[in-house]
Amino acid sequence: MVCKRKGAGVPACTPCKQGSEQPPQPLCPPPSSPTSESAPTEAGGDAVRAGSTAPWPAQQQHECGDADCQEPRENPCDCHREPPPETPDINQLPPSILLKIFSNLSLDERCLSASLVCKYWRDLCLDFQFWKQLDLSSRQQVTDELLEKIASRSQNIIEINISDCRSMSDTGVCVLAFKCPGLLRYTAYRCKQLSDTSIIAVASHCPLLQKVHVGNQDKLTDEGLKQLGSKCRELKDIHFGQCYKISDEGMIVIAKGCLKLQRIYMQENKLVTDQSVKAFAEHCPELQYVGFMGCSVTSKGVIHLTKLRNLSSLDLRHITELDNETVMEIVKRCKNLSSLNLCLNWIINDRCVEVIAKEGQNLKELYLVSCKITDYALIAIGRYSMTIETVDVGWCKEITDQGATLIAQSSKSLRYLGLMRCDKVNEVTVEQLVQQYPHITFSTVLQDCKRTLERAYQMGWTPNMSAASS
Repeated sequence: MVCKRKGAGVPACTPCKQGSEQPPQPLCPPPSSPTSESAPTEAGGDAVRAGSTAPWPAQQQHECGDADCQEPRENPCDCHREPPPETPDINQLPPSILLKIFSNLSLDERCLSASLVCKYWRDLCLDFQFWKQLDLSSRQQVTDELLEKIASRSQNIIEINISDCRSMSDTGVCVLAFKCPGLLRYTAYRCKQLSDTSIIAVASHCPLLQKVHVGNQDKLTDEGLKQLGSKCRELKDIHFGQCYKISDEGMIVIAKGCLKLQRIYMQENKLVTDQSVKAFAEHCPELQYVGFMGCSVTSKGVIHLTKLRNLSSLDLRHITELDNETVMEIVKRCKNLSSLNLCLNWIINDRCVEVIAKEGQNLKELYLVSCKITDYALIAIGRYSMTIETVDVGWCKEITDQGATLIAQSSKSLRYLGLMRCDKVNEVTVEQLVQQYPHITFSTVLQDCKRTLERAYQMGWTPNMSAASS
């Protein structure tokens, strides 16, 4: 009979030899009659006298039936063996640690993966800290009903991005604004279905608002901007690019009401003129980033930006009536300027670039795509500037090998040189510059293609040679 109890697999000790080998005693003695329990000692004595092994002491004996047997002694080594370690369980970590881990997951990873593991993880994924900043951009499943559920679940949302969400309407945004009065940052690019109703609701219910980025909303008008200017005094960052119905009327209200503005970006707003630029320069002294790309702005308005002592980034792309004197004056008087974008201004010339290189004490980025410059501009940058790291002169048809070579040789700070479609720059020359100055990134069509292909190889991509051969 095989013992099924613990230790059944341990081999039995060899019985003692007395004169001649004795057959080993069975581990489980046959069932005894009730009378045999009363005289275990006598039975043991008889067994000793008969030359057989003595039975176990009485206190260690157990009754054994047909299905049970006597438990053998433990292996002497077992007393020194430590219990096996417990299998580590991630849920034994403190909740604060798990929350920190989950914070590194994206919204989709938390909602569609981690929250489905168990109820505990689902509750952690619903923690309020994960619903303070929501990026719902480009999700077509975002509807008015979903926005209402999110707002009801977490009323402490401080930032939300609903860009490119086409399945919602003003109704959902209004409910969100009403239930989340602590909203600080609101982004809704290319939501063409939204109107002034949304922005008015956000302005009315979220007085602490600091950022509004609603570019490319065709229905947005000055009425919405007036509400922002009158009710959101903490506003610091606005983006109304390609909102074609916005004019000076709404912009001036914002300039006069939001005195803490630090960033403003406009793009192709043809109804925005010099009056808006002047208003912001006069009423918003904390402005650091200003962009009026493609607006109906001239040098008469831009010159007012010289009042902004904190100005660090200026985007004046495609300003049709921008002269060199205005640009040079801004660089001279705005000492903190670090980034200047003058692309698509055909009038900017070598003399202007030379003054920029000399006067831009903190300038690090200079963009001159499609400007009227020659090699002399690049030579001046390399000779006079000790701070400029990025120079882009793409599509400047008068740039040649000489200019690209001399700026690379003389500049101590240059890290990027854009030469896209500078047709007089030979690709062989660029390849030599890449080898001689590895700390500088040279951008041409061929060089960019090489870098893209190299990154693809690093990510494991391999060309399909069979498809290429066919």
